[in-house]
Amino acid sequence: MDLIRQGTDEIISEEQLEQKLGSAIKNNKPLIVKLGCDPSRPDLHIGHTVVLRKLHHFQDLGHTAVLVIGDFTAMIGDPSGRNKTRPQLTIEEAQEYGQTYIDQASAVLDVDKLKIVHNSEWLSAMNFNDVIRLTSHYTVARMLERDDFEKRYKSEIPISLHEFLYPLAQAMDSVELVADVELGGTDQKFNLLVGRDLQRDYDQDPQVVITTPLMEGTDGVKKMSKSYDNAIGLTDEPGDMYGKTLSIPDELIVPYFELSTDVSAEELQNINSRLKDGENPRDMKRQLAREIVTIYHSPEAAKAAESNFDRIFVEGDEPEEIDEYIVEKSPVAVLNVIHDAGLVSSKREGRRLIEQGGVKIDGEKISDINSEIVVDKPRILRVGKRKFLKLVN
Repeated sequence: MDLIRQGTDEIISEEQLEQKLGSAIKNNKPLIVKLGCDPSRPDLHIGHTVVLRKLHHFQDLGHTAVLVIGDFTAMIGDPSGRNKTRPQLTIEEAQEYGQTYIDQASAVLDVDKLKIVHNSEWLSAMNFNDVIRLTSHYTVARMLERDDFEKRYKSEIPISLHEFLYPLAQAMDSVELVADVELGGTDQKFNLLVGRDLQRDYDQDPQVVITTPLMEGTDGVKKMSKSYDNAIGLTDEPGDMYGKTLSIPDELIVPYFELSTDVSAEELQNINSRLKDGENPRDMKRQLAREIVTIYHSPEAAKAAESNFDRIFVEGDEPEEIDEYIVEKSPVAVLNVIHDAGLVSSKREGRRLIEQGGVKIDGEKISDINSEIVVDKPRILRVGKRKFLKLVN
């Protein structure tokens, strides 16, 4: 229970979970622990791993971890936390993203011991009679108790009927799997509780619901999301991962250690005490950054990332290795180079960075968005704090 409680927000209910764990031990029958994911994006960040790590804890305890790829529910679109209808995916997009999700989740989970299922296996087999019977188990009034539905209804923001089907479809996953435990972020609480209700209606023992906190992004303001540009991606290069971690506000040091690393409860308490005693938070951020890079890359990569960071930001030097970009025609517009080389996601972002002084050529700031570079020799282009490119002709 100490391990299960670690990094959780709520367990509904602890007493029921203790009973299930006791029965599992007595009967030598592992619990079925379910985590559903709708692969609406093909890339994961460490915020996604909070609940994945909790599923891994159950793997460590010998239970059956089931990852439900919501290729069918992704076509509905999860309304959780949304103030408008979520875009729907095609089944092909959902399955493609689902495979990417599994590949990235393997950095946290023991895939050899993981049961992976797709909910299209049973949901797409339902006919209209089945759907009518399913919807008869829940009322519109109960659906409108959901916070995001309630807000949208009061604000006269449209709610499509298919969105009401999402919690019921997710609940059917629990019925199909006869889940003992379901995991999810705090924003999933309503959906998980519907699973409990539906299992009762199907004469099953209701699942225990365990919610995990939503991780704040590196800005310390919004929840972590790549769309907010405040995420540490699982596929980030070690240097980017290290640098982004060092950029977090001091108040996120302890939560990040707790939710995204394997440090013990004793070490977590020690880190908290050191912060309260006035120790420089930078030292603990460096430790945190090394831990995170080690988890998703290696200890050697963490050491190299730290050395490279110190060389650039402490000593003011350039990285030892810089990717080259061939400029076929000189002079060339700075804005075109940083966009075409993939250093910015859009020219709009590129203009903003140039105007804010975030673009340098050979160490000199470029402030004019119409500036051009003459590449008659290798030139070092720097975008933001961590992106470098060697321009050659």
